[in-house]
Amino acid sequence: MQHVDSVHGLYYLLMHGVFGLFGDSLVVLRLPSVVAMAGAAAFVARIGAQWGGSATGLCAGVALALIPAVQNYAQEGRSYALVTLGAACGTWLLTGLLERPGRAVRWMAYAGVVLVTAWLNWFALLLLPAHAVAVVCARPGRAVVVRWAAASAVAVTGTLPLILRSRDQSVQVSWIAPLTPGSLTVPALMIVGGVACAWVGRARAGRGAVREPRGAAGGGVSLGVVALPLLAVPQVVLLAVSLVKPLYVDRYVLFSHLGLALLIGAAVARAYRAVARPGVAVAVWVIALGLVLLPAGLGQRGPGSRIDDVIAPANVVASTAHDGDGVLFVPAARRDTALVAPEKFARLVDVALLETPVESGTLKGVEKDPARIAGAVAAQRRVILVTDAAGFSTTEGDRAKRSALDAYFVCVSDTRVHGRRVAVYEHR
Repeated sequence: MQHVDSVHGLYYLLMHGVFGLFGDSLVVLRLPSVVAMAGAAAFVARIGAQWGGSATGLCAGVALALIPAVQNYAQEGRSYALVTLGAACGTWLLTGLLERPGRAVRWMAYAGVVLVTAWLNWFALLLLPAHAVAVVCARPGRAVVVRWAAASAVAVTGTLPLILRSRDQSVQVSWIAPLTPGSLTVPALMIVGGVACAWVGRARAGRGAVREPRGAAGGGVSLGVVALPLLAVPQVVLLAVSLVKPLYVDRYVLFSHLGLALLIGAAVARAYRAVARPGVAVAVWVIALGLVLLPAGLGQRGPGSRIDDVIAPANVVASTAHDGDGVLFVPAARRDTALVAPEKFARLVDVALLETPVESGTLKGVEKDPARIAGAVAAQRRVILVTDAAGFSTTEGDRAKRSALDAYFVCVSDTRVHGRRVAVYEHR
């Protein structure tokens, strides 16, 4: 964390403890994400039931579980499912506080949940503008607004050390491309779809529809007031920031799908109550939706859905390597292939490496200077190159690797697998 990934430090600490308790298998790596998404679905169901009735809650929870992007990150050993869980819990706490402001301890719980969620990934602070819109639209009274502002200030202040520290490692997001019209398509479709669902599920009367809050919280709270900002605001804010500094990646605002699920749940529940034979209608809807999403779900559960698969190129390396061959990684970050599967590289010499990750206290090690890299490459009889399918990096070290390969070697095989290349070079 001194060099890279301080933004993920809390997640790494959590997984360090999980691995210590249960071992470091792939199942253990992914299990926290599965449990987190299940918890997020439960909170969504609770929010939907609180403001739209049991049918809305059930449909919203199921909708979240079926969204392809949610399924995708429920399978991955990364922090985004836990962030989604934290955002769902924070939203549930806020809806309860807007209905019944309660004691300070409940506001402290809200601030604590948002703070922990932001420490898992500080882009989660984009949850607060969405909550701000919900608070303003709910018109809960000055006391509630002040308490919300104070709780939010605590969360932001507590996250500032992480934000300031991660700014020194901003090279980690230098790969994010500027916005294009194509990058706006999915967010726009989500927001338009959410608005359409909000219009369909707009009923506000009776226990089965969106109900009014009780007590002193105010008079403007509804499911749409909470869900629409949760869907739209984080994405719009991040897109606006990306006009100046490219930062938009859909997983950074994955939690916005919580709002979409709530709106889908309200629309489906409204349609359920409107038809003459609701049981048949729900059965037809579930079957149709299952058939539509089945190809996507099966595809996500295969290795082809992960273009950054490190095991597949590692297997190619193992099948083509000879004892004593050199290996080069371009860019240096592609050394993750060997770090994840070291047994596949046991017979190879890492030509460019100066210090291992353990020796240097870094995530992927420290490489030699470009001149020494070029000399070391030229001395090899046979070199295996592990790189991206898209091409080479532009760093001086990577250019030295490329120049040495072009000058002294000829490529005898080139295999592309899941977004990466494994090329074998022999000395002329």
